[in-house]
Amino acid sequence: MSNNDIIVSLDIGTSKVRAIIGEVTNGTLNIIGVGSADSEGIRKGAIVDIDQTVQSIRSAVEHAEQMVGIQISEVYVGISGNHIGLQSSHGVVAVQNEDREIGEEDILRVLKAAEVIALPPEREVIDVVAKQYIVDGLEGIQDPRGMIGVRLEVEATIVTGAKTPIHNLLRCVEKSGLKVKDLVLMSLGAGGLALSKDEKSRGAVLVDIGAGATTIAVYEEGSLIATSTIPIGGEFVTNDIAYGLRTLTDQAEKVKLKYGCAWIDDAASEVVFKVLRIGSNVEKEFNQEDLAAIIEPRVQEIFQLIRQEVKRLGYSDLPGGYILTGGTVSMPGVLKAAQAELSASVRIAVPDYIGVRDPGFTSGVGILHYVVRSFRGRGSSAGASANKKPPGRSKPSAAPSQETAQKQGFVERLKNIFSDFI
Repeated sequence: MSNNDIIVSLDIGTSKVRAIIGEVTNGTLNIIGVGSADSEGIRKGAIVDIDQTVQSIRSAVEHAEQMVGIQISEVYVGISGNHIGLQSSHGVVAVQNEDREIGEEDILRVLKAAEVIALPPEREVIDVVAKQYIVDGLEGIQDPRGMIGVRLEVEATIVTGAKTPIHNLLRCVEKSGLKVKDLVLMSLGAGGLALSKDEKSRGAVLVDIGAGATTIAVYEEGSLIATSTIPIGGEFVTNDIAYGLRTLTDQAEKVKLKYGCAWIDDAASEVVFKVLRIGSNVEKEFNQEDLAAIIEPRVQEIFQLIRQEVKRLGYSDLPGGYILTGGTVSMPGVLKAAQAELSASVRIAVPDYIGVRDPGFTSGVGILHYVVRSFRGRGSSAGASANKKPPGRSKPSAAPSQETAQKQGFVERLKNIFSDFI
């Protein structure tokens, strides 16, 4: 194991916290460990209780550590939410090498130049994602390393977020005894894993339906161009079941996972189950059709809201259609409900790795996929380049160097203190 590079992602969701351990060998990612824990302290995708969230993170990480037999000290953390914003930017630098060959340093400088934008004091840069590079006027270049040129430009997307939720997320991870290597926008990670090159080029919508929130990401011309979050998800289906069957929320969740069906025509009347009703010791029997009659209207409403939000963002008939992922879409019948409501081509994306072939793992695996892809072709892998800033990440909000520590605030200083004990 020591001869290979290990990277770990942390997906902190409303219902589950997932820690996924990946092994990178010659640029190829393999999933070797998965840890999952029930998420406490998260409501509708936002942290509402630091201590409960810390306990959930610790449980998930310990589960993953026991599975693989290694100690996790550093993680790449996924971030999402309605506070995320995208902003186009342009950077220009002169190539400094004497032979005019564009190197890694030139890439980092031009991304740093693109990051210089006006931001309100309550927001900060999470990531800088290059859409294309331009060398001496030649456009459409994806990787200019090794090319000869005098003037290097970049068309980039700046990912920004509100400081409060970012720092609360970092605080939770660090209080659980982990060092944050970097923040990764989950829409970027999941998009790189779930969408094909053609889908991203021609235009497609990635929809991640979690328990407490649904994240929409619009891709076009190979890049993420719009993102939005709707505060509705699988939890609402669970609550509807609890009200409809007059039972406890925990029991409603179990019934949903075992017998749930989002398309009433696919439900079977002969599939029966019993639930204990609130205020009574008597169990009442229901069948799958009864359950589907509760679930289908809510799932239809979720897809109606998704369609409206995509239209509000200014996109409607994208050739790539809709790609669904997230834990909620694994329920039988969701695909048919989506096809009926969205009136477009729809498919469900599942990670193609042993042990995580479930839509709920797309974001966590996507984070690892994004990290590996960022370092691929740089002459070193993600683990070996642990002390380097990932490309497109010119502001190290998670692991600042000693030279910049004095210029940073209270939260950044805490990061250094925690990292010294790991």
